[in-house]
Amino acid sequence: VQLQASGGGLVQPGGSLRLSCAASGNSFSINFMGWNRQAPGQERELVAAITRGGNTNYADSVKGRFTISRDNAKNTVYLQMNSLKPEDTAVYYCNAGHHVDYDPSGPVYNVDYWGRGTLVTVSS
Repeated sequence: VQLQASGGGLVQPGGSLRLSCAASGNSFSINFMGWNRQAPGQERELVAAITRGGNTNYADSVKGRFTISRDNAKNTVYLQMNSLKPEDTAVYYCNAGHHVDYDPSGPVYNVDYWGRGTLVTVSS
């Protein structure tokens, strides 16, 4: 499975961007697709994920501002990012996997595939 991400760039605070990630190859059994991000000097963190059935999960820091959606026919996931803040600046990585585990803290996404990152810079 290959993941091809696009849509990063420079945007002013309060602006919007939409990221896209298309899966190709043997992708028919993929369960979830999502986005993680990594800011300079920080660990990679989950931003949002969506299962094939449409269940979504978001980091608290992006709830109400970001929306993840998926087109199963196209094997493509989208991340609509609104009201962007400077702290959203990071490299965003598309990911996908076959299995989601659940524990009391919430879903655990077992990532099998990573795309190349796309840089999002929020700055005036």
